[in-house]
Amino acid sequence: MPALRDELRRLRAQLDRLRALSGLDGLLTALTGVLDVRQIFDQVAAAARTALPHDGMVIGQVIDGGDRVRMYATEGLGAAAAIEVPNRSRHLLTTTWEFEIIDDVAAHPELRGSTIEQFGMRAALYVPIRLDGGLWGGLSFYGREPGRFSEADAFVARRIADYVTLALSHQRLADDVRRMEDLRARTAKAELLDDLLTAVTGGGELPEVFDRISTAAHKVLAHDALVLTAVLPGGTEARAYAKRTAAGHDLPDVVQVPPLMRREPEWDHDLVDDLRAHPDQAGLEATRAGYRSVLRVAIRLDGEYAAGLSFLSLQPSQYTAADVPAARRIADRIALSFARERTKALSRQADEATSRAERLEARVRTLTDELNARAGYHRAIGESAPWRDVLTKVGATETTVLLLGESGTGKEVVARFIHRASARARGPFVAFNCAAIPEALLEAELFGYERGAFTTATQSKPGQIEQAGGGTLFLDEVGEMNLAVQPKFLRVLQEREFQRLGATRVSRADVRVVAATNKDLERAIERGQFREDLFYRLNVFAIRLPPLRERRDDILALSGAFLADLSQTLGRPPAGLSQDARRALLDYHWPGNVRELRNLLERAAILADGGLIVKDHFVFRPRPAAATDGAVRAAPPLEPGGDLKSMERSMIDEALRAARFNKSQAAKALGITRAQLYVKLRQYGLG
Repeated sequence: MPALRDELRRLRAQLDRLRALSGLDGLLTALTGVLDVRQIFDQVAAAARTALPHDGMVIGQVIDGGDRVRMYATEGLGAAAAIEVPNRSRHLLTTTWEFEIIDDVAAHPELRGSTIEQFGMRAALYVPIRLDGGLWGGLSFYGREPGRFSEADAFVARRIADYVTLALSHQRLADDVRRMEDLRARTAKAELLDDLLTAVTGGGELPEVFDRISTAAHKVLAHDALVLTAVLPGGTEARAYAKRTAAGHDLPDVVQVPPLMRREPEWDHDLVDDLRAHPDQAGLEATRAGYRSVLRVAIRLDGEYAAGLSFLSLQPSQYTAADVPAARRIADRIALSFARERTKALSRQADEATSRAERLEARVRTLTDELNARAGYHRAIGESAPWRDVLTKVGATETTVLLLGESGTGKEVVARFIHRASARARGPFVAFNCAAIPEALLEAELFGYERGAFTTATQSKPGQIEQAGGGTLFLDEVGEMNLAVQPKFLRVLQEREFQRLGATRVSRADVRVVAATNKDLERAIERGQFREDLFYRLNVFAIRLPPLRERRDDILALSGAFLADLSQTLGRPPAGLSQDARRALLDYHWPGNVRELRNLLERAAILADGGLIVKDHFVFRPRPAAATDGAVRAAPPLEPGGDLKSMERSMIDEALRAARFNKSQAAKALGITRAQLYVKLRQYGLG
């Protein structure tokens, strides 16, 4: 009898559930009348609770190839809807099944510790949901007591799953219809947009027609501001090439490039729902101007990111992924105009650069002719036998020349004359003073260096040898070249090749070398200060330039030439030289040679103020007392009202005169290096 009563109760329970199932049929009409099952999920769950008592119900959608499950809709599990969790039942993806009952979740090896257990569920009943012949997901029922579900419950669950499947099929069909309608609408908008943009971009510069472009684009993609920004060098800032902004919400001409564009060079578009809430956008100009949402699209020219088109709205969440194709279509149309204008701009820049280069070349030629005229480089002045001897020996040769003579005898003038008389006259003439450069920098300046050759070498730099390529390199004060550099320069003379500092490649030295010194190189060789082999390489054709005191026949000729040159720069050139002035010039001992003559005449011409230069206009230096060691006399005591700079200038001036303007001897007498002496000479204008 007890067994009969139990069976009777079981049959009655099953009958009640079948009656409850008949009540579910009324939901079918409701399910097929909506476009999203989630809208009536609570009604489905309430009806199912009568037919199949449970504590939780979930519609789960399989995503990511079966690796994860999205809780599409939930009941009895709090706010778990839309949560994605790992799929702990992957075996259900590959087997054919109708239902699965789990009596105890805590004892199941795959579900132990899962999200379901965390919600307090112990029993589970799964039935599949299949769409289009494939597994879409499943319908799950959960209970808080172990062993809650039986095979009879699975029959009811299967019937409920069939209803949900029908609703999902209807929803998918509705989605397909909606997508078709959206596609037709977007196609119609795109065609309208193309027609509008073709009309407004047909003529005129892009910035001028940008307002019309914005108006046309607004019919398809609503916006409060439209901005076209061109990326500036460096990639951190962009300039507004064209813009249209809302009243009271203007943007500056130069704006920051958003972080996404700097992090990802290959970016295509960027959607931001709320600029204020986005940490990367909080400090940008668009955010400060009051805009809330933005859709940005990249414009690329020749494969490189060149500009960005931004649609800005004062409302948050204005744009979605569905707006990207329209934005891209607008950007592509603008890119064509932008590319045309950039090409025209580059062409204009090239034309301007060519014109500017031609003007600069003409200016350089004018200045060179003027400089040569002032310095006498265009002609040789003098009739005395020593000077004619110098010019006769030089000729138009390619050989290395060594010019010897006192300071101020015109060694650079002769070097330039040699250059202009040679086949290299159209090439550069580069003058380099070995004594004016600190020894530590001499090699780098002469040979050049590569980036990273030393700490401060942030970029490569050609040396004087390269800059003189095809022309003449004039090495003044070659006797001051330090011993470490001499063997490397010897290679230039012997092999016609050199290397930059830090370089591994050997470069050719296409230069003619003219060197000059007022130092006795043979004595320097004896003292170990100059290499003998380098001396012989430089001394192939030595020319001694006589001091002016040995060329007295040339003094008046030089004076006339210098006064003619000065007449081009002075407001009132002098009328000429008086007889007493001529005699004074011929009688003077000229310790400073030709340089002193020119400086003396320039001062006298200023004092004459357009009149005749007389002897009183000259300020001659007294002949120095005989000195046995070339030392400078002790400096006079500093008088009241004097200053240290004046005393230092006087000492340097006296040292130069005592050493007959031999700078090496003067520096030695003063106890300073030759380079330090050059600095002082420039400081006090004693050059």
